[in-house]
Amino acid sequence: MAMLGATALTTQACEVTIGMVMELTGPAGAYGQAGAKSVEMAFRDINEAGGVLGCDLVTDTRDSQSQGNVAVDQATQLVNIKQVPVVIGGIISSVSIPILTSVTAAAGVVQVSPASSSPTLTQLSRDGKTGGYFFRTITSDALQGIAAAKYAIDSGLKKLAIIHVNNDFGLNMMREFSASYEALGGEITSTTPYNENQPNYSAEVTAAMEGAPEALYLISYPVDGATVARAWISQGGPQKFLLNDGMNSTDFIEAVGANYLEGAYGTSSGTTETDSTKYFYANYEAFSGGIAPSAPAADRSYDAGAIVGLAVAKAGKAEPDAIRDAIRSVVDPEGEVISAGPEEFKKALALIKEGKAINYQGVIGNVSFDQYGDISGPFRLWQIKDGEVVTSGQMTAADVAGVKAAIK
Repeated sequence: MAMLGATALTTQACEVTIGMVMELTGPAGAYGQAGAKSVEMAFRDINEAGGVLGCDLVTDTRDSQSQGNVAVDQATQLVNIKQVPVVIGGIISSVSIPILTSVTAAAGVVQVSPASSSPTLTQLSRDGKTGGYFFRTITSDALQGIAAAKYAIDSGLKKLAIIHVNNDFGLNMMREFSASYEALGGEITSTTPYNENQPNYSAEVTAAMEGAPEALYLISYPVDGATVARAWISQGGPQKFLLNDGMNSTDFIEAVGANYLEGAYGTSSGTTETDSTKYFYANYEAFSGGIAPSAPAADRSYDAGAIVGLAVAKAGKAEPDAIRDAIRSVVDPEGEVISAGPEEFKKALALIKEGKAINYQGVIGNVSFDQYGDISGPFRLWQIKDGEVVTSGQMTAADVAGVKAAIK
Protein backbone atom coordinates (compact mmCIF):
# COMPACT_ATOMS: atom_id res chain seq x y z
CA MET A 1 0.00 0.00 0.00
CA ALA A 2 1.49 3.30 -1.05
CA MET A 3 1.61 5.96 1.62
CA LEU A 4 1.81 9.69 1.51
CA GLY A 5 5.11 10.97 2.78
CA ALA A 6 5.77 12.48 6.16
CA THR A 7 4.20 15.87 6.40
CA ALA A 8 6.93 17.93 7.97
CA LEU A 9 10.41 19.22 7.45
CA THR A 10 11.73 16.81 10.05
CA THR A 11 14.42 18.93 11.62
CA GLN A 12 13.92 17.62 15.14
CA ALA A 13 15.41 14.49 16.64
CA CYS A 14 12.15 12.59 16.96
CA GLU A 15 8.71 12.25 15.44
CA VAL A 16 5.20 11.81 16.81
CA THR A 17 3.30 9.78 14.24
CA ILE A 18 -0.46 10.25 13.83
CA GLY A 19 -2.39 7.78 11.69
CA MET A 20 -4.63 8.92 8.86
CA VAL A 21 -7.12 6.77 6.97
CA MET A 22 -8.49 8.86 4.11
CA GLU A 23 -10.48 8.19 0.97
CA LEU A 24 -7.67 8.97 -1.47
CA THR A 25 -9.32 6.93 -4.25
CA GLY A 26 -12.83 5.65 -4.98
CA PRO A 27 -16.10 7.62 -5.03
CA ALA A 28 -14.99 9.97 -2.23
CA GLY A 29 -11.39 10.31 -3.41
CA ALA A 30 -11.60 14.05 -4.03
CA TYR A 31 -12.66 14.61 -0.42
CA GLY A 32 -9.91 12.46 1.05
CA GLN A 33 -7.17 14.03 -1.04
CA ALA A 34 -8.25 17.50 0.09
CA GLY A 35 -8.58 16.37 3.70
CA ALA A 36 -5.18 14.69 3.82
CA LYS A 37 -3.46 17.82 2.52
CA SER A 38 -5.25 19.92 5.14
CA VAL A 39 -4.05 17.76 8.01
CA GLU A 40 -0.53 17.87 6.58
CA MET A 41 -0.74 21.66 6.44
CA ALA A 42 -1.88 21.87 10.07
CA PHE A 43 1.01 19.64 11.16
CA ARG A 44 3.49 21.66 9.12
CA ASP A 45 2.26 24.82 10.82
CA ILE A 46 2.60 23.29 14.29
CA ASN A 47 6.08 21.98 13.45
CA GLU A 48 7.15 25.41 12.26
CA ALA A 49 5.91 26.74 15.60
CA GLY A 50 8.20 24.36 17.47
CA GLY A 51 6.51 20.98 17.28
CA VAL A 52 5.13 18.89 20.15
CA LEU A 53 6.92 17.09 22.96
CA GLY A 54 10.20 18.20 21.41
CA CYS A 55 9.29 16.32 18.23
CA ASP A 56 7.82 16.88 14.78
CA LEU A 57 4.27 15.77 14.04
CA VAL A 58 4.12 13.45 11.01
CA THR A 59 1.42 11.34 9.42
CA ASP A 60 1.27 7.74 8.35
CA THR A 61 -1.47 8.06 5.76
CA ARG A 62 -3.40 5.12 4.32
CA ASP A 63 -5.96 4.94 1.53
CA SER A 64 -9.34 3.48 2.48
CA GLN A 65 -10.27 3.36 -1.22
CA SER A 66 -13.68 4.62 0.01
CA GLN A 67 -14.37 1.09 1.33
CA GLY A 68 -15.08 0.18 4.93
CA ASN A 69 -13.31 -3.21 4.85
CA VAL A 70 -10.14 -1.68 3.39
CA ALA A 71 -10.31 1.11 5.98
CA VAL A 72 -10.52 -1.43 8.82
CA ASP A 73 -7.45 -3.27 7.51
CA GLN A 74 -5.46 -0.04 7.25
CA ALA A 75 -6.56 1.26 10.64
CA THR A 76 -5.71 -2.09 12.23
CA GLN A 77 -2.16 -1.84 10.88
CA LEU A 78 -1.82 1.70 12.17
CA VAL A 79 -3.09 0.82 15.64
CA ASN A 80 -1.60 -2.64 16.16
CA ILE A 81 1.69 -2.39 14.29
CA LYS A 82 2.48 1.34 14.19
CA GLN A 83 0.80 1.87 17.58
CA VAL A 84 -0.42 5.35 16.69
CA PRO A 85 -2.30 7.15 19.51
CA VAL A 86 -4.74 8.86 17.12
CA VAL A 87 -6.39 7.99 13.81
CA ILE A 88 -7.72 10.93 11.77
CA GLY A 89 -10.44 9.73 9.40
CA GLY A 90 -12.34 8.71 7.58
CA ILE A 91 -14.07 11.31 5.53
CA ILE A 92 -17.29 9.41 4.77
CA SER A 93 -19.39 7.71 7.44
CA SER A 94 -19.28 4.27 5.78
CA VAL A 95 -15.52 4.36 6.41
CA SER A 96 -15.46 6.04 9.83
CA ILE A 97 -18.07 3.81 11.43
CA PRO A 98 -16.31 0.47 10.81
CA ILE A 99 -12.97 1.96 11.86
CA LEU A 100 -14.62 3.06 15.11
CA THR A 101 -16.54 -0.11 15.86
CA SER A 102 -13.88 -2.58 14.72
CA VAL A 103 -10.62 -0.86 15.62
CA THR A 104 -10.27 2.39 17.55
CA ALA A 105 -12.96 2.08 20.24
CA ALA A 106 -11.89 -1.44 21.17
CA ALA A 107 -8.21 -0.47 21.21
CA GLY A 108 -8.78 2.73 23.18
CA VAL A 109 -7.31 4.92 20.43
CA VAL A 110 -8.56 8.42 19.66
CA GLN A 111 -10.39 8.84 16.35
CA VAL A 112 -11.22 12.23 14.83
CA SER A 113 -13.31 12.36 11.67
CA PRO A 114 -13.27 15.63 9.76
CA ALA A 115 -16.40 15.00 7.71
CA SER A 116 -18.45 11.93 8.71
CA SER A 117 -21.91 13.28 9.46
CA SER A 118 -24.04 10.18 10.14
CA PRO A 119 -26.29 10.32 13.23
CA THR A 120 -25.22 6.71 13.88
CA LEU A 121 -21.95 8.09 15.25
CA THR A 122 -23.83 10.11 17.86
CA GLN A 123 -25.88 7.04 18.77
CA LEU A 124 -22.77 4.93 19.22
CA SER A 125 -21.41 7.56 21.62
CA ARG A 126 -24.73 7.83 23.39
CA ASP A 127 -24.82 4.04 23.82
CA GLY A 128 -21.36 4.08 25.42
CA LYS A 129 -19.72 2.21 22.55
CA THR A 130 -16.97 4.72 21.74
CA GLY A 131 -15.32 5.04 25.15
CA GLY A 132 -15.28 8.79 24.57
CA TYR A 133 -12.47 8.32 22.02
CA PHE A 134 -14.46 9.61 19.01
CA PHE A 135 -14.73 13.24 17.88
CA ARG A 136 -15.77 14.91 14.63
CA THR A 137 -15.45 18.39 13.18
CA ILE A 138 -18.70 18.35 11.21
CA THR A 139 -22.32 18.69 12.25
CA SER A 140 -24.61 15.68 12.24
CA ASP A 141 -26.94 14.92 9.32
CA ALA A 142 -29.77 14.89 11.83
CA LEU A 143 -29.40 18.67 11.70
CA GLN A 144 -28.46 18.97 8.02
CA GLY A 145 -31.63 17.09 7.05
CA ILE A 146 -33.70 19.76 8.81
CA ALA A 147 -31.76 22.58 7.14
CA ALA A 148 -32.10 20.99 3.70
CA ALA A 149 -35.84 20.45 4.15
CA LYS A 150 -36.44 24.07 5.15
CA TYR A 151 -34.28 25.33 2.26
CA ALA A 152 -36.19 23.16 -0.21
CA ILE A 153 -39.58 24.43 0.95
CA ASP A 154 -38.40 28.05 1.03
CA SER A 155 -37.04 27.62 -2.52
CA GLY A 156 -40.36 26.36 -3.87
CA LEU A 157 -39.39 22.69 -4.15
CA LYS A 158 -42.65 21.17 -2.95
CA LYS A 159 -42.73 17.77 -4.72
CA LEU A 160 -39.49 15.78 -4.72
CA ALA A 161 -38.16 12.38 -5.65
CA ILE A 162 -35.17 11.17 -3.63
CA ILE A 163 -32.30 9.05 -4.91
CA HIS A 164 -29.74 8.21 -2.23
CA VAL A 165 -26.59 6.15 -1.85
CA ASN A 166 -27.43 2.90 -0.08
CA ASN A 167 -25.16 3.20 2.94
CA ASP A 168 -25.37 4.52 6.48
CA PHE A 169 -24.85 8.13 5.41
CA GLY A 170 -27.40 8.01 2.59
CA LEU A 171 -30.07 6.20 4.60
CA ASN A 172 -29.80 8.52 7.59
CA MET A 173 -29.74 11.66 5.48
CA MET A 174 -32.82 10.47 3.56
CA ARG A 175 -34.71 9.66 6.77
CA GLU A 176 -33.87 12.90 8.54
CA PHE A 177 -34.71 14.98 5.48
CA SER A 178 -37.93 13.11 4.70
CA ALA A 179 -39.37 13.50 8.18
CA SER A 180 -38.66 17.22 8.23
CA TYR A 181 -39.69 17.89 4.64
CA GLU A 182 -43.07 16.19 5.01
CA ALA A 183 -43.67 17.92 8.34
CA LEU A 184 -43.08 21.23 6.56
CA GLY A 185 -45.66 20.35 3.91
CA GLY A 186 -43.52 18.85 1.16
CA GLU A 187 -44.47 15.75 -0.83
CA ILE A 188 -42.01 12.93 -1.54
CA THR A 189 -43.08 11.01 -4.63
CA SER A 190 -40.52 8.19 -4.33
CA THR A 191 -37.42 7.15 -2.45
CA THR A 192 -34.87 5.10 -4.39
CA PRO A 193 -31.59 3.71 -3.00
CA TYR A 194 -28.64 2.93 -5.26
CA ASN A 195 -25.53 0.83 -4.76
CA GLU A 196 -22.14 2.39 -5.42
CA ASN A 197 -19.86 1.91 -8.42
CA GLN A 198 -22.46 0.75 -10.92
CA PRO A 199 -21.83 1.57 -14.60
CA ASN A 200 -25.29 3.10 -14.97
CA TYR A 201 -28.35 3.95 -12.91
CA SER A 202 -31.11 4.00 -15.51
CA ALA A 203 -33.26 1.52 -13.55
CA GLU A 204 -33.04 3.63 -10.38
CA VAL A 205 -33.88 6.78 -12.32
CA THR A 206 -36.88 5.13 -13.96
CA ALA A 207 -38.19 4.12 -10.54
CA ALA A 208 -37.59 7.60 -9.13
CA MET A 209 -39.61 9.26 -11.88
CA GLU A 210 -42.83 7.55 -10.78
CA GLY A 211 -45.30 10.06 -9.37
CA ALA A 212 -44.25 13.01 -11.56
CA PRO A 213 -41.80 14.76 -9.19
CA GLU A 214 -40.98 18.39 -9.81
CA ALA A 215 -37.36 18.01 -8.69
CA LEU A 216 -34.78 15.46 -7.54
CA TYR A 217 -33.03 15.38 -4.17
CA LEU A 218 -29.75 13.58 -4.89
CA ILE A 219 -27.83 12.30 -1.85
CA SER A 220 -24.56 11.05 -3.25
CA TYR A 221 -20.84 11.54 -3.91
CA PRO A 222 -19.36 13.28 -6.98
CA VAL A 223 -18.55 10.26 -9.19
CA ASP A 224 -21.71 8.19 -8.78
CA GLY A 225 -23.77 11.36 -8.32
CA ALA A 226 -22.74 12.57 -11.76
CA THR A 227 -23.74 9.24 -13.30
CA VAL A 228 -27.15 9.40 -11.61
CA ALA A 229 -27.71 13.03 -12.59
CA ARG A 230 -26.79 12.39 -16.24
CA ALA A 231 -29.23 9.46 -16.36
CA TRP A 232 -31.95 11.62 -14.79
CA ILE A 233 -31.44 14.34 -17.39
CA SER A 234 -31.18 11.98 -20.37
CA GLN A 235 -34.37 10.17 -19.34
CA GLY A 236 -36.30 13.43 -19.22
CA GLY A 237 -36.30 14.21 -15.53
CA PRO A 238 -36.99 17.82 -14.55
CA GLN A 239 -33.79 19.84 -14.35
CA LYS A 240 -34.39 20.98 -10.80
CA PHE A 241 -32.08 19.58 -8.16
CA LEU A 242 -31.52 19.67 -4.43
CA LEU A 243 -28.04 18.39 -3.53
CA ASN A 244 -26.22 17.32 -0.38
CA ASP A 245 -22.86 18.70 0.71
CA GLY A 246 -20.87 16.15 -1.28
CA MET A 247 -22.18 17.57 -4.53
CA ASN A 248 -20.48 20.88 -3.79
CA SER A 249 -17.77 19.73 -6.18
CA THR A 250 -16.24 21.09 -9.37
CA ASP A 251 -15.77 17.51 -10.59
CA PHE A 252 -19.49 16.82 -10.21
CA ILE A 253 -20.52 20.01 -11.99
CA GLU A 254 -18.12 19.44 -14.88
CA ALA A 255 -19.10 15.79 -15.27
CA VAL A 256 -22.83 16.59 -15.46
CA GLY A 257 -22.57 19.86 -17.35
CA ALA A 258 -23.03 23.24 -15.73
CA ASN A 259 -25.94 24.18 -18.01
CA TYR A 260 -27.98 21.24 -16.67
CA LEU A 261 -27.39 22.23 -13.06
CA GLU A 262 -28.05 25.95 -13.33
CA GLY A 263 -29.89 27.07 -10.21
CA ALA A 264 -29.53 23.74 -8.40
CA TYR A 265 -29.83 24.10 -4.62
CA GLY A 266 -27.59 22.58 -1.97
CA THR A 267 -26.66 22.55 1.70
CA SER A 268 -23.35 22.01 3.49
CA SER A 269 -22.06 22.29 7.01
CA GLY A 270 -21.22 25.97 7.21
CA THR A 271 -18.52 28.11 8.68
CA THR A 272 -18.43 31.23 10.79
CA GLU A 273 -15.53 33.27 9.48
CA THR A 274 -12.58 33.67 11.83
CA ASP A 275 -8.96 34.70 11.43
CA SER A 276 -8.28 30.99 10.89
CA THR A 277 -10.63 30.99 7.91
CA LYS A 278 -8.76 33.89 6.35
CA TYR A 279 -5.39 32.24 6.95
CA PHE A 280 -6.52 28.93 5.46
CA TYR A 281 -8.09 30.48 2.37
CA ALA A 282 -4.96 32.53 1.74
CA ASN A 283 -2.51 29.62 2.04
CA TYR A 284 -4.14 26.24 1.36
CA GLU A 285 -4.24 26.22 -2.43
CA ALA A 286 -0.50 26.82 -2.73
CA PHE A 287 0.30 24.21 -0.07
CA SER A 288 -2.03 21.59 -1.55
CA GLY A 289 -0.78 21.92 -5.10
CA GLY A 290 -3.90 23.54 -6.48
CA ILE A 291 -6.82 22.13 -4.47
CA ALA A 292 -9.35 24.88 -3.78
CA PRO A 293 -9.80 25.79 -0.10
CA SER A 294 -13.56 25.47 -0.64
CA ALA A 295 -13.19 21.76 -1.52
CA PRO A 296 -15.50 19.61 0.64
CA ALA A 297 -13.78 18.50 3.86
CA ALA A 298 -10.72 20.73 3.35
CA ASP A 299 -11.48 23.37 5.99
CA ARG A 300 -12.65 21.02 8.73
CA SER A 301 -9.77 18.61 8.11
CA TYR A 302 -7.30 21.38 8.92
CA ASP A 303 -9.17 21.90 12.19
CA ALA A 304 -9.06 18.17 12.94
CA GLY A 305 -5.29 18.20 12.45
CA ALA A 306 -4.78 21.38 14.48
CA ILE A 307 -6.89 20.15 17.39
CA VAL A 308 -5.11 16.78 17.45
CA GLY A 309 -1.68 18.41 17.34
CA LEU A 310 -2.47 20.90 20.08
CA ALA A 311 -4.04 18.13 22.17
CA VAL A 312 -0.82 16.10 21.95
CA ALA A 313 1.08 19.13 23.24
CA LYS A 314 -1.46 19.67 26.01
CA ALA A 315 -1.44 15.98 26.98
CA GLY A 316 2.32 16.09 27.48
CA LYS A 317 2.65 12.58 26.05
CA ALA A 318 1.63 10.77 22.88
CA GLU A 319 -0.77 8.42 24.63
CA PRO A 320 -4.43 7.94 23.64
CA ASP A 321 -6.09 8.50 27.03
CA ALA A 322 -4.15 11.68 27.69
CA ILE A 323 -4.88 13.02 24.20
CA ARG A 324 -8.58 12.17 24.50
CA ASP A 325 -8.77 14.04 27.78
CA ALA A 326 -6.88 17.03 26.34
CA ILE A 327 -8.95 17.57 23.20
CA ARG A 328 -11.71 19.61 24.79
CA SER A 329 -9.19 21.67 26.73
CA VAL A 330 -7.59 23.10 23.57
CA VAL A 331 -10.97 24.52 22.53
CA ASP A 332 -11.76 25.82 26.02
CA PRO A 333 -14.26 28.72 25.78
CA GLU A 334 -12.50 30.32 28.75
CA GLY A 335 -9.05 30.06 27.17
CA GLU A 336 -7.04 32.59 25.19
CA VAL A 337 -8.16 32.67 21.57
CA ILE A 338 -5.75 30.99 19.15
CA SER A 339 -6.04 31.02 15.36
CA ALA A 340 -4.46 28.92 12.61
CA GLY A 341 -0.91 29.33 11.37
CA PRO A 342 2.66 29.00 12.70
CA GLU A 343 2.73 32.29 14.61
CA GLU A 344 -0.53 31.59 16.40
CA PHE A 345 0.48 28.01 17.15
CA LYS A 346 3.77 29.28 18.60
CA LYS A 347 1.70 31.38 21.00
CA ALA A 348 -0.53 28.38 21.77
CA LEU A 349 2.40 26.11 22.55
CA ALA A 350 3.88 28.72 24.88
CA LEU A 351 0.58 29.07 26.74
CA ILE A 352 0.26 25.30 27.05
CA LYS A 353 3.79 25.13 28.46
CA GLU A 354 2.79 27.75 31.03
CA GLY A 355 -0.27 25.71 31.98
CA LYS A 356 -2.70 28.28 30.62
CA ALA A 357 -5.99 27.58 28.82
CA ILE A 358 -6.33 28.03 25.06
CA ASN A 359 -9.34 28.31 22.78
CA TYR A 360 -8.43 27.29 19.23
CA GLN A 361 -10.96 28.95 16.93
CA GLY A 362 -11.05 26.94 13.77
CA VAL A 363 -11.27 27.49 10.05
CA ILE A 364 -14.93 26.43 10.32
CA GLY A 365 -15.56 28.69 13.31
CA ASN A 366 -15.58 28.29 17.06
CA VAL A 367 -15.39 24.54 17.69
CA SER A 368 -16.85 23.05 20.86
CA PHE A 369 -17.42 19.33 21.44
CA ASP A 370 -20.41 18.03 23.39
CA GLN A 371 -20.31 14.87 25.51
CA TYR A 372 -20.68 12.73 22.39
CA GLY A 373 -17.80 14.32 20.48
CA ASP A 374 -20.23 16.25 18.25
CA ILE A 375 -20.17 19.91 17.30
CA SER A 376 -23.00 22.28 16.46
CA GLY A 377 -22.74 25.00 13.88
CA PRO A 378 -24.35 26.80 10.95
CA PHE A 379 -25.33 25.40 7.56
CA ARG A 380 -24.37 27.00 4.29
CA LEU A 381 -27.15 27.35 1.70
CA TRP A 382 -25.85 27.44 -1.86
CA GLN A 383 -26.78 27.34 -5.52
CA ILE A 384 -24.94 26.52 -8.73
CA LYS A 385 -24.65 29.60 -10.94
CA ASP A 386 -22.70 29.65 -14.22
CA GLY A 387 -20.88 26.49 -13.19
CA GLU A 388 -19.84 27.85 -9.80
CA VAL A 389 -21.13 27.14 -6.31
CA VAL A 390 -22.26 30.41 -4.74
CA THR A 391 -23.55 30.99 -1.23
CA SER A 392 -27.17 32.11 -1.12
CA GLY A 393 -27.65 32.19 2.65
CA GLN A 394 -27.01 30.55 5.98
CA MET A 395 -29.02 28.79 8.67
CA THR A 396 -27.54 29.21 12.12
CA ALA A 397 -27.60 26.46 14.71
CA ALA A 398 -30.35 28.44 16.46
CA ASP A 399 -32.36 28.61 13.20
CA VAL A 400 -32.16 24.85 12.80
CA ALA A 401 -33.12 24.31 16.43
CA GLY A 402 -36.14 26.56 15.92
CA VAL A 403 -37.35 24.58 12.89
CA LYS A 404 -36.76 21.33 14.74
CA ALA A 405 -38.81 22.51 17.71
CA ALA A 406 -41.64 23.66 15.43
CA ILE A 407 -42.02 20.37 13.55
CA LYS A 408 -41.32 17.74 16.20
